[in-house]
Amino acid sequence: MEGMQPKRVVVTGLGTVNALGHNVEDFWAALVEGRSGIRPLTKFDASELPTQIASEVVNFDPSRYMDAKEAKRTDPYVHFAVAASRMALQDAKFSITPEEADQCGVLIGTGIGGMANIQEQAFTLFSKGPRKVSPFTIPSTICNIAAGTVAIEVGARGPNFGVVSACTSGAHAIGEAFNLLRFGDAEVMITGGSEAAIQALAFSGFCAMKAMSTHFNNTPELASRPFDAHRDGFIMGEGAGILVLETLEHAQKRGAKIYCELIGYAATCDAFHITRPDPSGKALIQCYKTLLQKARLNPHEVDYINVHGTSTYYNDLVETEAIKHVFGPHAYKLNISSIKSMLGHLLGAAGAVEAIATVKTLSTHIIPPTINYKTQDPECDLNYTPNKAVTKPVHVAITNNLGFGGQNAALLFKKF
Repeated sequence: MEGMQPKRVVVTGLGTVNALGHNVEDFWAALVEGRSGIRPLTKFDASELPTQIASEVVNFDPSRYMDAKEAKRTDPYVHFAVAASRMALQDAKFSITPEEADQCGVLIGTGIGGMANIQEQAFTLFSKGPRKVSPFTIPSTICNIAAGTVAIEVGARGPNFGVVSACTSGAHAIGEAFNLLRFGDAEVMITGGSEAAIQALAFSGFCAMKAMSTHFNNTPELASRPFDAHRDGFIMGEGAGILVLETLEHAQKRGAKIYCELIGYAATCDAFHITRPDPSGKALIQCYKTLLQKARLNPHEVDYINVHGTSTYYNDLVETEAIKHVFGPHAYKLNISSIKSMLGHLLGAAGAVEAIATVKTLSTHIIPPTINYKTQDPECDLNYTPNKAVTKPVHVAITNNLGFGGQNAALLFKKF
């Protein structure tokens, strides 16, 4: 609306399911302790593959969060999204009433969608014939179905769609939800990302790309080592992260607990290569600059960056160089960390789970470490908060992600 002053947006609820915990409390405790969730792979036989470890969600029962019959019809990525959404709403102490339903929306990102069902139904097609393919194949696999199912489960009738941009999906979803709230399209948004792609097909595909670590199958907890000189690829993970965002006015009106304020979002594209980041970092640098400009902050005001930090050679180098370019001498005063060192790479859910970690850093002033940082890479020479958590004042924090296709996304949170 012309002349409309953008509304302020705050974070009031958090929920997650991942290899380190089936709730935010367990997840955060593991991060602070520097524990790894990477283990030998159990979902299928990976003995013929060069990578045999992953960050799996184990002992998860979707029937705790949704009807058991409905759970059988939907993919695990939907289960994770529903569970994390219910947790986030419970944390926010918010139930959607029929009167408010039209002002409550859901945006959930995913990189791949219902991979388990795609693989299962493809096997059924080729082994048993087309008549045996499930009628739930399409609605259980498409990439908007997590957002749609969450809306059905909690009664949210506002803006609703899936966001698909590979490893930036979760961050893009949060950013787009932020914009919907700022400009009056909703008062509450349930937003984040979910992924459950640790299946033979997707895992084998990443192995074929030579994108994942192959040197630490016998010591999986050491495999993800962002910025370390001996990094040799990422580790695949799964799970979901969901945030409840509200307009400040709505949150204050109902007396909500406020974790922090979300004050900036930026997105750019490398337009360079389908999987490799642009070595110049031009688009990532622009993403940071746009983010700071939109938030009306100077680089020296940022205390912490939760980086993408995949433990791949090019990603870690490009991120380091981009931060030095944008932040100048202050880059060496910043604390930086990659929680992928403990959690692996959750693909479309990565940005959302990392946003939760960033919000927790702001609310606790504890910066989670980058574990497995043993040997310094001369080209990666910033303060990556090596191996142990640090306690210090954090008032402004950024989290950013990069995705296949050249996508970049960044979010800026501020102490409320």
